[in-house]
Amino acid sequence: MSPEIPAPNSSPADEPTQAADKPIEATVDTPAQANAPKASAPQDAQTAQVAQAPMLHPLQAPASDSAPETVAVSRHNFIERNREIVDAAEERARSRQHPHGRRTARERIAELLDENSFAELNRFAGGDMTKGSLGSAVITGLGSIDGRPVAVYAQDFSIMGGTLGEVEGDKILHLMDRALSLRIPIIALLDSGGARIQEGVTALAQYGRIFKKTSECSGVVPQISVILGPCAGGAVYGPALTDFIIMTRKSSYMFVTGPSVVKAATGEEIAAEDLGGGDLHNSISGVAHFLAEDEEEALDYARTLLSYFPSNCEEEPPLFAYDPALGEPQNARRVGELVPESPKQAYDMVEVIEAIADNEEFLEVQPLFAPSVLIGFASFEGRPAGVVASQPLADAGTLDVDASEKAARFVQFCDAFGLPVVTLVDVPGYRPGSEQERAGIIRRGAKLITAYANATVPLVTVIIRKAFGGAYIVMGSKSLGADVNFSWPASQIAVMGSEGAVDIVFRRQLAEAGAQGRDVAEQRAHYQRLYEQTAVNPNLSLHGGQLDGLIEPGRTREAISRSLRVLARKRRNINSPRIHDNAPM
Repeated sequence: MSPEIPAPNSSPADEPTQAADKPIEATVDTPAQANAPKASAPQDAQTAQVAQAPMLHPLQAPASDSAPETVAVSRHNFIERNREIVDAAEERARSRQHPHGRRTARERIAELLDENSFAELNRFAGGDMTKGSLGSAVITGLGSIDGRPVAVYAQDFSIMGGTLGEVEGDKILHLMDRALSLRIPIIALLDSGGARIQEGVTALAQYGRIFKKTSECSGVVPQISVILGPCAGGAVYGPALTDFIIMTRKSSYMFVTGPSVVKAATGEEIAAEDLGGGDLHNSISGVAHFLAEDEEEALDYARTLLSYFPSNCEEEPPLFAYDPALGEPQNARRVGELVPESPKQAYDMVEVIEAIADNEEFLEVQPLFAPSVLIGFASFEGRPAGVVASQPLADAGTLDVDASEKAARFVQFCDAFGLPVVTLVDVPGYRPGSEQERAGIIRRGAKLITAYANATVPLVTVIIRKAFGGAYIVMGSKSLGADVNFSWPASQIAVMGSEGAVDIVFRRQLAEAGAQGRDVAEQRAHYQRLYEQTAVNPNLSLHGGQLDGLIEPGRTREAISRSLRVLARKRRNINSPRIHDNAPM
Protein backbone atom coordinates (compact mmCIF):
# COMPACT_ATOMS: atom_id res chain seq x y z
CA MET A 1 0.00 0.00 0.00
CA SER A 2 1.37 3.35 -1.00
CA PRO A 3 1.85 5.95 1.70
CA GLU A 4 -1.09 8.30 2.15
CA ILE A 5 -0.72 12.06 1.86
CA PRO A 6 -3.12 14.94 2.53
CA ALA A 7 -5.27 16.10 -0.35
CA PRO A 8 -3.96 19.10 -2.31
CA ASN A 9 -4.44 22.52 -0.70
CA SER A 10 -5.52 21.02 2.60
CA SER A 11 -3.96 19.68 5.74
CA PRO A 12 -5.26 18.33 9.00
CA ALA A 13 -3.91 21.40 10.74
CA ASP A 14 -5.85 23.99 8.80
CA GLU A 15 -9.04 22.00 7.99
CA PRO A 16 -12.14 22.86 9.99
CA THR A 17 -13.07 20.26 12.56
CA GLN A 18 -16.51 18.63 12.44
CA ALA A 19 -18.43 20.67 14.99
CA ALA A 20 -21.46 18.64 15.89
CA ASP A 21 -24.87 20.20 15.53
CA LYS A 22 -27.25 19.28 18.28
CA PRO A 23 -28.23 15.81 17.07
CA ILE A 24 -24.68 14.95 16.02
CA GLU A 25 -23.20 16.31 19.20
CA ALA A 26 -25.45 13.91 21.04
CA THR A 27 -23.66 10.98 19.51
CA VAL A 28 -20.40 12.06 21.07
CA ASP A 29 -21.74 11.08 24.46
CA THR A 30 -22.49 7.49 23.44
CA PRO A 31 -21.26 5.09 26.17
CA ALA A 32 -18.20 2.94 25.51
CA GLN A 33 -18.82 -0.34 23.78
CA ALA A 34 -18.13 -3.47 25.76
CA ASN A 35 -16.17 -4.96 22.89
CA ALA A 36 -14.22 -1.84 21.96
CA PRO A 37 -10.89 -2.07 23.78
CA LYS A 38 -9.73 1.36 22.65
CA ALA A 39 -12.94 3.20 23.44
CA SER A 40 -12.65 5.64 26.29
CA ALA A 41 -15.42 6.40 28.73
CA PRO A 42 -17.76 8.14 28.70
CA GLN A 43 -18.16 8.02 24.91
CA ASP A 44 -17.94 5.44 22.15
CA ALA A 45 -14.77 5.85 20.12
CA GLN A 46 -16.56 5.56 16.79
CA THR A 47 -19.18 8.18 17.50
CA ALA A 48 -16.46 10.42 18.88
CA GLN A 49 -14.92 10.35 15.42
CA VAL A 50 -17.84 12.40 14.16
CA ALA A 51 -16.50 15.32 16.13
CA GLN A 52 -12.83 14.58 15.43
CA ALA A 53 -12.93 13.81 11.71
CA PRO A 54 -11.69 16.72 9.54
CA MET A 55 -14.39 17.98 7.20
CA LEU A 56 -13.59 18.63 3.58
CA HIS A 57 -15.24 20.11 0.56
CA PRO A 58 -16.74 17.27 -1.52
CA LEU A 59 -14.06 17.71 -4.17
CA GLN A 60 -11.28 17.34 -1.64
CA ALA A 61 -10.09 13.96 -0.49
CA PRO A 62 -9.30 12.91 3.06
CA ALA A 63 -5.63 12.19 3.51
CA SER A 64 -6.11 8.44 3.74
CA ASP A 65 -8.30 8.36 0.61
CA SER A 66 -5.55 9.96 -1.46
CA ALA A 67 -3.37 8.15 -3.96
CA PRO A 68 0.39 8.81 -3.82
CA GLU A 69 0.13 11.65 -6.32
CA THR A 70 -2.09 13.40 -8.79
CA VAL A 71 -2.28 11.07 -11.77
CA ALA A 72 -3.94 11.54 -15.13
CA VAL A 73 -6.35 8.72 -15.83
CA SER A 74 -6.31 6.99 -19.19
CA ARG A 75 -7.64 3.78 -20.68
CA HIS A 76 -4.33 2.16 -19.88
CA ASN A 77 -4.24 2.84 -16.15
CA PHE A 78 -7.94 3.19 -15.34
CA ILE A 79 -8.44 -0.23 -13.77
CA GLU A 80 -5.24 -0.03 -11.73
CA ARG A 81 -6.00 3.54 -10.60
CA ASN A 82 -9.55 2.64 -9.65
CA ARG A 83 -8.39 -0.33 -7.60
CA GLU A 84 -5.64 1.73 -5.95
CA ILE A 85 -8.07 4.42 -4.78
CA VAL A 86 -10.63 1.92 -3.46
CA ASP A 87 -7.94 -0.13 -1.68
CA ALA A 88 -6.56 2.98 0.01
CA ALA A 89 -10.02 4.04 1.17
CA GLU A 90 -10.84 0.55 2.40
CA GLU A 91 -7.57 0.30 4.34
CA ARG A 92 -8.41 3.57 6.06
CA ALA A 93 -11.93 2.35 6.82
CA ARG A 94 -10.65 -0.91 8.32
CA SER A 95 -8.24 0.97 10.57
CA ARG A 96 -11.14 2.99 11.96
CA GLN A 97 -13.88 0.36 12.15
CA HIS A 98 -12.19 -2.93 13.04
CA PRO A 99 -10.71 -1.82 16.40
CA HIS A 100 -14.29 -1.21 17.57
CA GLY A 101 -15.72 -4.49 16.32
CA ARG A 102 -17.43 -2.97 13.28
CA ARG A 103 -17.22 -3.84 9.62
CA THR A 104 -16.52 -1.32 6.89
CA ALA A 105 -19.30 -0.23 4.55
CA ARG A 106 -17.97 -2.42 1.73
CA GLU A 107 -17.60 -5.41 4.04
CA ARG A 108 -21.21 -4.99 5.15
CA ILE A 109 -22.41 -4.93 1.55
CA ALA A 110 -20.37 -8.03 0.76
CA GLU A 111 -21.82 -9.82 3.79
CA LEU A 112 -25.38 -8.91 2.81
CA LEU A 113 -25.34 -9.67 -0.92
CA ASP A 114 -24.65 -12.74 -2.98
CA GLU A 115 -20.97 -13.20 -3.69
CA ASN A 116 -19.59 -10.90 -6.41
CA SER A 117 -23.08 -9.58 -7.24
CA PHE A 118 -22.54 -5.93 -6.24
CA ALA A 119 -22.34 -3.34 -9.03
CA GLU A 120 -21.48 0.07 -7.57
CA LEU A 121 -23.13 3.20 -8.93
CA ASN A 122 -21.68 6.72 -8.98
CA ARG A 123 -18.48 5.65 -7.22
CA PHE A 124 -16.65 8.91 -7.87
CA ALA A 125 -19.59 11.30 -7.58
CA GLY A 126 -18.22 14.36 -5.80
CA GLY A 127 -14.70 12.94 -6.03
CA ASP A 128 -11.73 13.15 -8.34
CA MET A 129 -9.90 10.11 -9.69
CA THR A 130 -6.85 12.13 -10.60
CA LYS A 131 -6.50 13.21 -6.96
CA GLY A 132 -7.42 9.82 -5.57
CA SER A 133 -10.69 10.95 -3.98
CA LEU A 134 -13.84 8.83 -3.73
CA GLY A 135 -15.61 11.98 -2.68
CA SER A 136 -18.67 10.85 -0.76
CA ALA A 137 -19.52 9.10 2.50
CA VAL A 138 -22.03 6.66 1.05
CA ILE A 139 -21.68 3.64 -1.24
CA THR A 140 -24.62 2.88 -3.52
CA GLY A 141 -25.29 0.11 -6.00
CA LEU A 142 -27.24 -2.91 -7.16
CA GLY A 143 -26.75 -6.53 -6.22
CA SER A 144 -28.67 -9.69 -5.48
CA ILE A 145 -29.84 -11.72 -2.47
CA ASP A 146 -30.55 -15.37 -3.22
CA GLY A 147 -30.52 -14.41 -6.88
CA ARG A 148 -33.12 -11.64 -6.49
CA PRO A 149 -32.00 -8.11 -7.46
CA VAL A 150 -31.92 -5.45 -4.74
CA ALA A 151 -30.76 -1.86 -4.36
CA VAL A 152 -28.47 -1.17 -1.42
CA TYR A 153 -26.63 1.77 0.05
CA ALA A 154 -24.21 1.82 2.96
CA GLN A 155 -23.03 4.91 4.81
CA ASP A 156 -19.26 5.01 5.32
CA PHE A 157 -18.44 6.27 8.79
CA SER A 158 -14.74 6.46 7.97
CA ILE A 159 -15.35 9.32 5.52
CA MET A 160 -16.49 12.53 7.19
CA GLY A 161 -18.23 10.57 9.92
CA GLY A 162 -20.70 9.18 7.40
CA THR A 163 -22.45 12.53 7.38
CA LEU A 164 -24.88 13.39 4.61
CA GLY A 165 -24.35 16.29 2.26
CA GLU A 166 -25.47 17.22 -1.23
CA VAL A 167 -23.45 14.53 -3.01
CA GLU A 168 -24.51 11.75 -0.61
CA GLY A 169 -28.15 12.78 -0.91
CA ASP A 170 -28.00 12.81 -4.71
CA LYS A 171 -26.46 9.32 -4.76
CA ILE A 172 -29.13 7.89 -2.46
CA LEU A 173 -31.94 9.56 -4.40
CA HIS A 174 -30.54 8.28 -7.69
CA LEU A 175 -30.43 4.76 -6.28
CA MET A 176 -34.00 4.97 -5.02
CA ASP A 177 -35.20 6.20 -8.41
CA ARG A 178 -33.41 3.26 -10.01
CA ALA A 179 -35.05 0.86 -7.52
CA LEU A 180 -38.49 2.31 -8.31
CA SER A 181 -38.01 1.94 -12.04
CA LEU A 182 -36.67 -1.61 -11.67
CA ARG A 183 -39.26 -2.46 -9.00
CA ILE A 184 -36.71 -3.97 -6.60
CA PRO A 185 -36.35 -3.78 -2.79
CA ILE A 186 -34.20 -1.12 -1.11
CA ILE A 187 -31.90 -1.95 1.79
CA ALA A 188 -30.15 0.82 3.74
CA LEU A 189 -27.12 0.13 5.95
CA LEU A 190 -26.97 3.19 8.21
CA ASP A 191 -23.98 4.44 10.19
CA SER A 192 -23.84 8.23 10.22
CA GLY A 193 -23.42 11.31 12.34
CA GLY A 194 -26.36 12.99 10.58
CA ALA A 195 -26.47 16.10 8.40
CA ARG A 196 -23.16 17.67 7.39
CA ILE A 197 -23.31 21.02 9.15
CA GLN A 198 -20.75 22.61 6.84
CA GLU A 199 -23.31 22.35 4.02
CA GLY A 200 -26.05 23.89 6.14
CA VAL A 201 -29.59 23.85 4.85
CA THR A 202 -28.49 22.03 1.69
CA ALA A 203 -27.87 18.92 3.75
CA LEU A 204 -31.21 19.30 5.51
CA ALA A 205 -32.97 19.69 2.17
CA GLN A 206 -31.44 16.43 1.00
CA TYR A 207 -32.95 14.65 3.98
CA GLY A 208 -36.32 16.13 3.06
CA ARG A 209 -35.98 14.80 -0.48
CA ILE A 210 -35.00 11.36 0.83
CA PHE A 211 -38.03 11.33 3.14
CA LYS A 212 -40.31 12.22 0.23
CA LYS A 213 -38.77 9.56 -2.01
CA THR A 214 -39.04 6.97 0.78
CA SER A 215 -42.74 7.79 1.06
CA GLU A 216 -43.11 7.39 -2.71
CA CYS A 217 -41.47 3.97 -2.50
CA SER A 218 -43.63 2.88 0.44
CA GLY A 219 -45.99 0.11 -0.59
CA VAL A 220 -44.38 -0.13 -4.02
CA VAL A 221 -41.10 -1.86 -3.13
CA PRO A 222 -40.08 -3.30 0.26
CA GLN A 223 -37.69 -1.11 2.26
CA ILE A 224 -35.44 -2.40 5.05
CA SER A 225 -33.18 -0.28 7.26
CA VAL A 226 -30.28 -1.83 9.17
CA ILE A 227 -28.88 0.48 11.87
CA LEU A 228 -25.22 -0.38 12.39
CA GLY A 229 -24.01 2.73 14.23
CA PRO A 230 -25.36 6.15 15.22
CA CYS A 231 -28.46 7.57 13.55
CA ALA A 232 -29.18 10.96 15.05
CA GLY A 233 -31.29 14.07 14.61
CA GLY A 234 -33.66 14.37 11.67
CA ALA A 235 -31.89 11.44 10.02
CA VAL A 236 -33.89 9.02 12.20
CA TYR A 237 -37.04 9.69 10.22
CA GLY A 238 -35.54 8.06 7.13
CA PRO A 239 -35.55 4.54 8.58
CA ALA A 240 -38.75 5.29 10.49
CA LEU A 241 -40.54 5.57 7.14
CA THR A 242 -39.32 2.17 5.92
CA ASP A 243 -41.04 -1.17 6.42
CA PHE A 244 -38.58 -2.79 8.82
CA ILE A 245 -35.79 -1.55 11.09
CA ILE A 246 -33.06 -3.87 12.35
CA MET A 247 -30.73 -2.76 15.15
CA THR A 248 -27.72 -4.28 16.86
CA ARG A 249 -27.27 -4.57 20.58
CA LYS A 250 -24.81 -2.11 22.15
CA SER A 251 -23.64 -0.58 18.86
CA SER A 252 -26.59 1.13 17.17
CA TYR A 253 -28.45 4.22 18.36
CA MET A 254 -31.43 6.24 17.17
CA PHE A 255 -32.53 9.50 18.78
CA VAL A 256 -33.83 12.87 17.66
CA THR A 257 -31.91 14.67 20.40
CA GLY A 258 -28.90 13.04 22.01
CA PRO A 259 -27.68 12.97 25.61
CA SER A 260 -25.85 16.32 25.44
CA VAL A 261 -28.87 18.15 24.06
CA VAL A 262 -31.19 16.49 26.57
CA LYS A 263 -28.94 17.55 29.43
CA ALA A 264 -28.67 21.12 28.17
CA ALA A 265 -32.42 21.44 27.63
CA THR A 266 -33.81 19.56 30.63
CA GLY A 267 -30.92 18.90 32.99
CA GLU A 268 -31.47 15.16 32.67
CA GLU A 269 -28.35 13.02 32.43
CA ILE A 270 -28.91 9.88 30.39
CA ALA A 271 -26.68 7.47 28.51
CA ALA A 272 -27.10 7.03 24.77
CA GLU A 273 -28.00 3.36 25.23
CA ASP A 274 -30.86 4.29 27.57
CA LEU A 275 -31.99 7.15 25.35
CA GLY A 276 -31.99 5.44 21.97
CA GLY A 277 -30.24 2.07 22.07
CA GLY A 278 -31.35 -1.16 20.46
CA ASP A 279 -32.93 -2.56 23.62
CA LEU A 280 -35.10 0.52 24.10
CA HIS A 281 -36.36 0.72 20.53
CA ASN A 282 -37.09 -3.01 20.36
CA SER A 283 -38.84 -3.42 23.71
CA ILE A 284 -40.32 -0.05 24.69
CA SER A 285 -40.76 2.40 21.80
CA GLY A 286 -41.51 -0.19 19.12
CA VAL A 287 -39.45 1.74 16.56
CA ALA A 288 -37.34 -1.29 15.63
CA HIS A 289 -38.43 -4.75 14.50
CA PHE A 290 -35.49 -6.95 15.41
CA LEU A 291 -32.56 -6.78 17.84
CA ALA A 292 -29.45 -8.56 16.61
CA GLU A 293 -26.50 -9.48 18.76
CA ASP A 294 -24.01 -8.34 16.13
CA GLU A 295 -23.76 -7.11 12.55
CA GLU A 296 -23.63 -10.61 11.11
CA GLU A 297 -26.95 -11.56 12.70
CA ALA A 298 -28.52 -8.26 11.63
CA LEU A 299 -27.58 -8.77 7.98
CA ASP A 300 -28.66 -12.42 8.08
CA TYR A 301 -32.08 -11.41 9.44
CA ALA A 302 -32.45 -8.88 6.60
CA ARG A 303 -31.72 -11.61 4.04
CA THR A 304 -34.20 -14.01 5.66
CA LEU A 305 -36.87 -11.33 5.95
CA LEU A 306 -36.61 -10.52 2.27
CA SER A 307 -37.18 -14.15 1.30
CA TYR A 308 -40.82 -14.04 2.45
CA PHE A 309 -42.15 -11.20 0.31
CA PRO A 310 -42.10 -10.20 -3.36
CA SER A 311 -39.81 -7.63 -4.90
CA ASN A 312 -42.67 -5.20 -5.50
CA CYS A 313 -46.40 -4.72 -5.09
CA GLU A 314 -47.17 -5.94 -8.61
CA GLU A 315 -45.37 -9.25 -8.22
CA GLU A 316 -46.80 -12.44 -6.75
CA PRO A 317 -45.30 -13.58 -3.42
CA PRO A 318 -42.49 -16.11 -3.83
CA LEU A 319 -43.16 -19.83 -3.52
CA PHE A 320 -40.82 -21.96 -1.45
CA ALA A 321 -39.80 -25.42 -2.59
CA TYR A 322 -41.99 -27.76 -0.58
CA ASP A 323 -41.65 -31.51 -0.12
CA PRO A 324 -44.34 -33.02 2.15
CA ALA A 325 -41.90 -35.69 3.23
CA LEU A 326 -39.44 -33.09 4.49
CA GLY A 327 -41.44 -29.94 5.19
CA GLU A 328 -44.43 -31.41 6.99
CA PRO A 329 -44.18 -30.46 10.69
CA GLN A 330 -44.05 -33.49 12.94
CA ASN A 331 -46.39 -32.07 15.59
CA ALA A 332 -49.12 -30.74 13.29
CA ARG A 333 -51.53 -33.52 14.28
CA ARG A 334 -50.73 -33.07 17.96
CA VAL A 335 -51.11 -29.30 18.09
CA GLY A 336 -54.16 -29.63 20.32
CA GLU A 337 -51.97 -31.08 23.05
CA LEU A 338 -50.09 -27.77 23.23
CA VAL A 339 -53.22 -25.84 24.24
CA PRO A 340 -54.80 -26.44 27.67
CA GLU A 341 -58.59 -26.75 27.70
CA SER A 342 -58.98 -24.26 30.54
CA PRO A 343 -59.25 -20.74 29.08
CA LYS A 344 -57.42 -19.41 32.13
CA GLN A 345 -54.30 -21.50 31.65
CA ALA A 346 -51.48 -19.92 29.65
CA TYR A 347 -49.46 -21.53 26.86
CA ASP A 348 -46.93 -20.40 24.24
CA MET A 349 -48.60 -19.55 20.93
CA VAL A 350 -45.18 -19.61 19.22
CA GLU A 351 -45.14 -23.37 19.74
CA VAL A 352 -48.57 -23.61 18.12
CA ILE A 353 -47.44 -21.61 15.08
CA GLU A 354 -44.27 -23.65 14.69
CA ALA A 355 -46.29 -26.86 14.97
CA ILE A 356 -48.41 -25.98 11.94
CA ALA A 357 -45.88 -24.10 9.75
CA ASP A 358 -43.64 -25.60 7.07
CA ASN A 359 -40.41 -26.95 8.55
CA GLU A 360 -41.64 -25.67 11.93
CA GLU A 361 -40.22 -22.25 11.04
CA PHE A 362 -41.68 -18.94 12.21
CA LEU A 363 -39.79 -15.69 11.58
CA GLU A 364 -41.10 -13.47 14.36
CA VAL A 365 -41.15 -9.68 13.93
CA GLN A 366 -40.94 -7.33 16.93
CA PRO A 367 -40.69 -10.20 19.43
CA LEU A 368 -39.75 -7.87 22.31
CA PHE A 369 -42.43 -5.22 21.80
CA ALA A 370 -46.10 -5.54 22.82
CA PRO A 371 -45.67 -9.28 23.49
CA SER A 372 -49.39 -9.97 23.99
CA VAL A 373 -49.73 -10.23 20.20
CA LEU A 374 -47.39 -12.09 17.86
CA ILE A 375 -46.60 -11.10 14.27
CA GLY A 376 -44.25 -12.71 11.79
CA PHE A 377 -43.86 -14.82 8.69
CA ALA A 378 -44.38 -18.53 8.04
CA SER A 379 -45.20 -20.70 5.04
CA PHE A 380 -47.88 -23.31 4.47
CA GLU A 381 -47.17 -25.88 1.76
CA GLY A 382 -44.64 -23.47 0.30
CA ARG A 383 -46.92 -20.40 0.33
CA PRO A 384 -45.58 -17.55 2.52
CA ALA A 385 -48.05 -15.75 4.77
CA GLY A 386 -48.12 -13.17 7.49
CA VAL A 387 -49.21 -14.52 10.87
CA VAL A 388 -51.01 -12.49 13.56
CA ALA A 389 -51.70 -14.33 16.80
CA SER A 390 -52.69 -13.77 20.41
CA GLN A 391 -50.00 -14.68 22.95
CA PRO A 392 -51.61 -16.00 26.16
CA LEU A 393 -48.22 -16.02 27.90
CA ALA A 394 -48.20 -12.20 27.97
CA ASP A 395 -51.05 -10.45 29.80
CA ALA A 396 -53.34 -13.35 28.87
CA GLY A 397 -53.20 -12.21 25.23
CA THR A 398 -55.17 -9.00 25.81
CA LEU A 399 -55.02 -6.19 23.25
CA ASP A 400 -53.64 -2.82 24.29
CA VAL A 401 -52.55 0.30 22.42
CA ASP A 402 -49.12 -1.06 21.52
CA ALA A 403 -50.38 -4.50 20.48
CA SER A 404 -53.08 -2.92 18.31
CA GLU A 405 -50.61 -0.68 16.46
CA LYS A 406 -48.08 -3.48 16.13
CA ALA A 407 -50.60 -5.83 14.49
CA ALA A 408 -52.19 -3.08 12.38
CA ARG A 409 -48.91 -1.99 10.77
CA PHE A 410 -48.04 -5.61 10.01
CA VAL A 411 -51.42 -6.40 8.40
CA GLN A 412 -51.04 -3.21 6.36
CA PHE A 413 -47.61 -4.33 5.12
CA CYS A 414 -48.88 -7.78 4.15
CA ASP A 415 -51.77 -6.24 2.26
CA ALA A 416 -49.46 -3.86 0.41
CA PHE A 417 -47.35 -6.72 -0.93
CA GLY A 418 -49.96 -9.38 -1.52
CA LEU A 419 -49.17 -11.66 1.41
CA PRO A 420 -52.10 -13.62 2.91
CA VAL A 421 -52.77 -13.07 6.60
CA VAL A 422 -53.41 -16.01 8.94
CA THR A 423 -54.87 -14.94 12.29
CA LEU A 424 -54.86 -17.25 15.33
CA VAL A 425 -57.18 -15.93 18.03
CA ASP A 426 -57.21 -16.56 21.76
CA VAL A 427 -58.09 -13.15 23.15
CA PRO A 428 -60.03 -12.27 26.32
CA GLY A 429 -60.60 -8.69 25.18
CA TYR A 430 -59.00 -5.28 25.41
CA ARG A 431 -56.91 -4.54 28.45
CA PRO A 432 -59.09 -2.59 30.90
CA GLY A 433 -58.03 0.39 32.98
CA SER A 434 -57.60 4.14 33.03
CA GLU A 435 -54.02 3.87 31.77
CA GLN A 436 -55.17 2.41 28.46
CA GLU A 437 -58.00 4.90 28.09
CA ARG A 438 -55.62 7.79 28.63
CA ALA A 439 -53.14 6.26 26.20
CA GLY A 440 -55.80 6.44 23.47
CA ILE A 441 -57.02 2.86 23.16
CA ILE A 442 -60.07 4.09 21.23
CA ARG A 443 -58.10 5.96 18.57
CA ARG A 444 -55.09 3.64 18.44
CA GLY A 445 -57.14 0.47 18.71
CA ALA A 446 -59.17 1.58 15.70
CA LYS A 447 -56.04 1.24 13.55
CA LEU A 448 -56.33 -2.53 13.70
CA ILE A 449 -59.92 -2.32 12.50
CA THR A 450 -58.85 -0.19 9.55
CA ALA A 451 -56.00 -2.54 8.65
CA TYR A 452 -58.22 -5.64 8.46
CA ALA A 453 -61.22 -3.84 6.95
CA ASN A 454 -59.15 -2.41 4.08
CA ALA A 455 -57.12 -5.58 3.43
CA THR A 456 -57.82 -7.24 0.10
CA VAL A 457 -55.41 -10.17 0.45
CA PRO A 458 -56.64 -13.63 1.51
CA LEU A 459 -57.59 -13.59 5.20
CA VAL A 460 -57.86 -16.86 7.14
CA THR A 461 -58.80 -16.79 10.83
CA VAL A 462 -58.83 -19.61 13.38
CA ILE A 463 -60.25 -19.15 16.88
CA ILE A 464 -58.18 -21.40 19.11
CA ARG A 465 -59.88 -21.12 22.47
CA LYS A 466 -61.73 -17.86 23.08
CA ALA A 467 -62.61 -14.52 21.52
CA PHE A 468 -64.54 -11.92 23.50
CA GLY A 469 -66.00 -8.50 22.86
CA GLY A 470 -64.45 -5.91 20.61
CA ALA A 471 -61.21 -7.88 20.46
CA TYR A 472 -63.11 -10.69 18.72
CA ILE A 473 -64.25 -8.25 16.05
CA VAL A 474 -60.88 -6.67 15.30
CA MET A 475 -58.87 -9.91 15.16
CA GLY A 476 -59.78 -10.87 11.62
CA SER A 477 -63.47 -11.55 12.13
CA LYS A 478 -65.87 -12.40 9.30
CA SER A 479 -67.62 -9.07 9.76
CA LEU A 480 -64.38 -7.22 8.98
CA GLY A 481 -63.92 -9.10 5.74
CA ALA A 482 -62.10 -12.33 6.53
CA ASP A 483 -62.51 -14.90 3.75
CA VAL A 484 -62.49 -18.05 5.86
CA ASN A 485 -63.13 -18.33 9.60
CA PHE A 486 -62.71 -21.54 11.59
CA SER A 487 -62.89 -22.40 15.26
CA TRP A 488 -61.73 -25.26 17.40
CA PRO A 489 -64.58 -27.14 19.14
CA ALA A 490 -65.63 -25.87 22.59
CA SER A 491 -64.16 -22.44 21.93
CA GLN A 492 -65.78 -19.49 23.69
CA ILE A 493 -67.12 -16.67 21.50
CA ALA A 494 -69.25 -14.00 23.09
CA VAL A 495 -69.58 -10.35 24.06
CA MET A 496 -67.75 -11.16 27.29
CA GLY A 497 -66.70 -14.09 29.45
CA SER A 498 -69.15 -15.86 31.70
CA GLU A 499 -67.81 -14.35 34.93
CA GLY A 500 -68.48 -10.78 33.87
CA ALA A 501 -71.66 -11.57 31.98
CA VAL A 502 -73.37 -13.37 34.87
CA ASP A 503 -73.05 -10.37 37.18
CA ILE A 504 -74.87 -8.29 34.56
CA VAL A 505 -77.38 -10.68 33.00
CA PHE A 506 -78.35 -12.46 36.23
CA ARG A 507 -77.81 -9.66 38.72
CA ARG A 508 -81.47 -9.67 39.81
CA GLN A 509 -81.49 -13.43 40.42
CA LEU A 510 -78.26 -13.22 42.39
CA ALA A 511 -79.64 -10.39 44.49
CA GLU A 512 -82.78 -12.40 45.24
CA ALA A 513 -80.69 -15.45 46.17
CA GLY A 514 -78.73 -13.36 48.63
CA ALA A 515 -81.87 -11.89 50.13
CA GLN A 516 -83.30 -15.37 50.60
CA GLY A 517 -80.16 -16.58 52.34
CA ARG A 518 -79.05 -18.97 49.61
CA ASP A 519 -75.41 -19.52 48.67
CA VAL A 520 -74.68 -16.71 46.16
CA ALA A 521 -71.39 -18.28 45.03
CA GLU A 522 -73.17 -21.52 44.22
CA GLN A 523 -75.88 -19.65 42.32
CA ARG A 524 -73.24 -17.66 40.38
CA ALA A 525 -71.47 -20.87 39.36
CA HIS A 526 -74.80 -22.32 38.20
CA TYR A 527 -75.56 -19.29 36.04
CA GLN A 528 -72.03 -19.33 34.63
CA ARG A 529 -72.49 -22.89 33.44
CA LEU A 530 -75.87 -21.97 31.97
CA TYR A 531 -74.41 -18.93 30.18
CA GLU A 532 -71.54 -20.96 28.73
CA GLN A 533 -73.91 -23.63 27.44
CA THR A 534 -76.27 -21.19 25.73
CA ALA A 535 -74.30 -18.07 24.81
CA VAL A 536 -70.54 -18.70 24.77
CA ASN A 537 -70.07 -21.81 22.61
CA PRO A 538 -69.44 -21.46 18.85
CA ASN A 539 -72.90 -22.72 17.86
CA LEU A 540 -74.36 -19.21 17.68
CA SER A 541 -71.50 -18.10 15.39
CA LEU A 542 -72.03 -21.12 13.15
CA HIS A 543 -75.77 -20.45 13.01
CA GLY A 544 -75.21 -16.77 12.18
CA GLY A 545 -72.61 -17.43 9.50
CA GLN A 546 -69.74 -15.85 11.41
CA LEU A 547 -67.88 -19.16 11.27
CA ASP A 548 -67.37 -21.37 8.22
CA GLY A 549 -66.87 -24.47 10.30
CA LEU A 550 -65.41 -26.22 13.30
CA ILE A 551 -62.13 -28.07 12.83
CA GLU A 552 -60.29 -30.62 14.88
CA PRO A 553 -57.15 -29.06 16.38
CA GLY A 554 -55.03 -31.67 14.61
CA ARG A 555 -56.37 -30.52 11.23
CA THR A 556 -55.59 -26.83 11.72
CA ARG A 557 -52.62 -26.86 9.33
CA GLU A 558 -54.61 -28.77 6.74
CA ALA A 559 -57.49 -26.27 6.93
CA ILE A 560 -55.19 -23.25 6.63
CA SER A 561 -53.19 -24.74 3.75
CA ARG A 562 -56.32 -25.72 1.85
CA SER A 563 -57.82 -22.25 2.33
CA LEU A 564 -54.66 -20.49 1.12
CA ARG A 565 -54.51 -22.78 -1.88
CA VAL A 566 -58.09 -21.92 -2.88
CA LEU A 567 -57.77 -18.21 -2.09
CA ALA A 568 -54.62 -17.85 -4.19
CA ARG A 569 -56.96 -17.03 -7.08
CA LYS A 570 -58.75 -14.29 -5.15
CA ARG A 571 -59.15 -11.13 -7.20
CA ARG A 572 -58.22 -8.00 -5.31
CA ASN A 573 -60.58 -5.16 -6.08
CA ILE A 574 -58.73 -1.93 -5.33
CA ASN A 575 -60.74 0.43 -7.52
CA SER A 576 -61.99 3.37 -5.49
CA PRO A 577 -62.93 6.97 -6.26
CA ARG A 578 -61.25 8.25 -3.08
CA ILE A 579 -57.70 9.51 -2.93
CA HIS A 580 -57.16 7.78 0.41
CA ASP A 581 -59.05 7.12 3.60
CA ASN A 582 -58.81 9.23 6.73
CA ALA A 583 -58.22 6.48 9.25
CA PRO A 584 -56.78 7.25 12.70
CA MET A 585 -53.01 7.72 12.62
